[in-house]
Amino acid sequence: MKIAAYEVRPDEKPIIEGLCKDYGIDLVSTPANLDATTMGMAEGCQGVTTLGQSDYSNEVLDTLRGYGVKVLASRCVGYNHMNVDYARRLGFRLCNGSYAPNGVAEYTVMAILVAIRKFKKAIYNTDDNDFTLKGKMGRELRSLTVGVLGTGKIGFTVCKLLSSFGCRILAYDVYQNDAVREYAEYVDLDTIYAESDVITIHTPLLPSTTGMINKEAIKKMKKGVVLIDNARGELCDVDALIEGMETEKIGALFMDAFPGETGIIHVPHNEDIVRTEGMPWFKLKYLRSFVNFVHTPHMAFFTEEAAASMAKCGVDSIREILTDGKSSHEIPE
Repeated sequence: MKIAAYEVRPDEKPIIEGLCKDYGIDLVSTPANLDATTMGMAEGCQGVTTLGQSDYSNEVLDTLRGYGVKVLASRCVGYNHMNVDYARRLGFRLCNGSYAPNGVAEYTVMAILVAIRKFKKAIYNTDDNDFTLKGKMGRELRSLTVGVLGTGKIGFTVCKLLSSFGCRILAYDVYQNDAVREYAEYVDLDTIYAESDVITIHTPLLPSTTGMINKEAIKKMKKGVVLIDNARGELCDVDALIEGMETEKIGALFMDAFPGETGIIHVPHNEDIVRTEGMPWFKLKYLRSFVNFVHTPHMAFFTEEAAASMAKCGVDSIREILTDGKSSHEIPE
């Protein structure tokens, strides 16, 4: 059995190499993305594992199939980047990663606190020797209503963590979970928008959720609403966010994910010109100029525990399908 691993970070490398050695798997790996220029590395491999920035275009998938690849395993939890329908038509078995929801959920609580306590302004001013309190008055979570969009594993854990702050928690999900009701009240989307002081997004990226935070949704929100997106950037219409920031309808915006971020995040750009399709960098750069906007480089998941789990899933899922014919990490149809 031979596996090609792409987008291998330094923290993942010893884990992936160690597992392959233990299992007797031949491994070829690279920190580069899978794309038309690197796909040749997978020739002769039965499995390919990547993170979320690789290119799963029809051309790449056709070539991988011709190489004899049978299993594609994303080490990310999200798999919207995997060109799922076409890959399945070619006969690929598809898997995704998993990790405990605590890291992202804790990061979300941090993001809410950073936003409502005006932490960015405090840090910037202090670094500039401005030790005044001007513009730094915050809010306390116990006096706020927080709306949680999506109550899967991460959203559920966010609700549990927030409950200790004494805030009112509203929740929305197409599939409601009785366990969530211990911490939050399920309501419709319009109620979330109308009554929440803070809205945090934890829905999967689907055709039905793409751009769900748009101009119409923002119009329904409270003036000064705090928005948190630690899920997928494409859940938000970035032009609607910019308008909301300019008109002060949005009081604070924290984004760990940004639409069109491939080629921007997880890459150093301190010594070059950022060039990305559609130039989303300009919109991101404009938003970053707002003192009430915080952007982090898609790192909410990035803990020692989660990274180790993701790396293990990438190897285990391929091995399990090729040896046992099934894996708990396989993406359901």
